[in-house]
Amino acid sequence: MNTIMESTGGYKNLPFFKQAEIIYDFTVEFVKKYINPYSRTKDQMEQGARSGKQNIPEGYLQKSLEGRIKLLGVARGSLEELLNDYLDFLRQRGLKLWEKDSPKARAVRALVYKSYNFYNNYKIYMDSPEDAANAAICLINQTNALLDQKLRWLEEKFVNEGGFRENLFKKRMERKKTG
Repeated sequence: MNTIMESTGGYKNLPFFKQAEIIYDFTVEFVKKYINPYSRTKDQMEQGARSGKQNIPEGYLQKSLEGRIKLLGVARGSLEELLNDYLDFLRQRGLKLWEKDSPKARAVRALVYKSYNFYNNYKIYMDSPEDAANAAICLINQTNALLDQKLRWLEEKFVNEGGFRENLFKKRMERKKTG
């Protein structure tokens, strides 16, 4: 994907952005249904999900790779915090965490491969607090893996090509030599 498309909203087509948006919508419904509306946990989970989503477009609007890496890292950190909230929810209520390769976990992970993956595909898991938390955990783990992959790629690109300021400085020095 080229830089112009990314900076004009092409991030909306990125799989990890689409999934972060689903995570946000899922979390908003989850906390309405299963978390005390007056608790700090409700606010923390909603903000973690929102931050996981919102830092992706903010990162893609950065001119510098350094800024993009930083904000995608913030998105990744927010989703990791949210993941731990869902894990805490299961643990504190004595609910079962699905095994990674259980049929239910595989079914949730397979949803991402639907040609039109959106929030409604995941709503079927909302009827049970155990299923809902586990579905969110699967989705967050998938999204974090994609973000980790993108961050590694961006860091490698930064090492090989340099950063925005560094490249502007090089161009400036070249112009001084020729001009």
